[in-house]
Amino acid sequence: MTSYAVTNPATGEVVAEYPTATDAQVEEAIASAQKAYQEWSRTTTLAERCALAKKAGELFIERKEELGKIIQREMGKPLADSIGEAEFAGEITAKFGEMAPEWLADEELKVDDGLRTFIRKQGIGVILGIMPWNFPYYQVARFASPNLVLGNTIVLKHAEQCPESALAIEQIFRDAGFPEGAYVNVFASHDQISTIIADDRVQGVSLTGSERAGAIVAEQAGKHLKKCVLELGGSDPFLVLDTSDIDSAVQHAVTGRMENSGQACNGSKRIIVMDQYFDEFVEKFKQAVSGLSADNDDFGPLSSSKATETLTQQVAGAVEQGAEILVGNNEPEGNFYTPSVISGVTPSMDVYTEELFGPVAQLYRVSSDEEAVKLANATPYGLGSIVICEDLERAEQIGNQLDVGMVFINGAGLEGADVPFGGVKRSGYGRELGRGGMEEFANKKLFRFAS
Repeated sequence: MTSYAVTNPATGEVVAEYPTATDAQVEEAIASAQKAYQEWSRTTTLAERCALAKKAGELFIERKEELGKIIQREMGKPLADSIGEAEFAGEITAKFGEMAPEWLADEELKVDDGLRTFIRKQGIGVILGIMPWNFPYYQVARFASPNLVLGNTIVLKHAEQCPESALAIEQIFRDAGFPEGAYVNVFASHDQISTIIADDRVQGVSLTGSERAGAIVAEQAGKHLKKCVLELGGSDPFLVLDTSDIDSAVQHAVTGRMENSGQACNGSKRIIVMDQYFDEFVEKFKQAVSGLSADNDDFGPLSSSKATETLTQQVAGAVEQGAEILVGNNEPEGNFYTPSVISGVTPSMDVYTEELFGPVAQLYRVSSDEEAVKLANATPYGLGSIVICEDLERAEQIGNQLDVGMVFINGAGLEGADVPFGGVKRSGYGRELGRGGMEEFANKKLFRFAS
């Protein structure tokens, strides 16, 4: 049985528990979302829905302090980062309200017979969202906001450890003026998720989560011919190819790896450094990581005892297979895992192809662009990447060869409210944010006029 509870990862205290939805409540959620789609979505204008999204964005920002404290309790994110996430969720929601008229504008087609022909983007119905714990507001905002503006309605199943942020998000959309049923939170079990996906009233599903969960949901969605968007894991490379500023490269690497205490799908998990910079980079990187402190809120606890146990076992396995810990000791205090650096990882080791979901960076030395690209692509994942290279033409050429969905050049954290996000290979498929995210669950309806 799925259990929804707030368990403070810093203390292990169970703060609150919430009952799993009954089957009747799941049916009520779907019926309410379908009713809103039929009666609200089809009778409102795009401008009206954009105005509601802008109001919801304002509420995220107005309530950022309260929202920040909620997810600090739920998953351990430092308070300043938690507040920042709530602000970003507000910016994303407002941005869709601002840009939708441009992104959803009719697309006129030039056709041989000269008949007036265009594509109009409209909603398709009820969409199920299955969202993770690591960014409780950001992940939901980037999925729900474009769909609500488009005219779809949402049934949202959040992570079991995030019930209070789930309820807070639902309240924001209601307070912004979205009607009952437009956005419905449901504390569903895993079996009930299958029921929701199979329901004929549900037209699509978007999941952000683990590779295992993505495979299950994709199979179920495919069985029932439902559109599916998946944003899964990652083992992103951070390539240092050409720089006159090692200090800046180090800082970007620390930011890219240690954001959200290392619990980001697109974190820079594998640091790949050209031979001529390697020794200096390693010493400065080790020093920077060693200087991070939980007392200064540089990182928080990992999200749960299970997450801590998994990461500890992965690093211990790497050491047993011959890797070396350069920073850290793989001895967490409770769920506080000291930011760490390991080296000497080889293709024969398990962690070479695994995702380390926590503040552990892997260091690799390479001697050519070809070797760097080969190593960067030697993973089943393909989410994002960072390329540090002052020769921008060379950086772009390297980016062309990376099997990833995103290439950030000379900077970490280049995500934006209007910038598409997504990957390839086992990192999933589909896009969120930006124009691409708005079109994923759109009916691109063809219009042709004979006269």
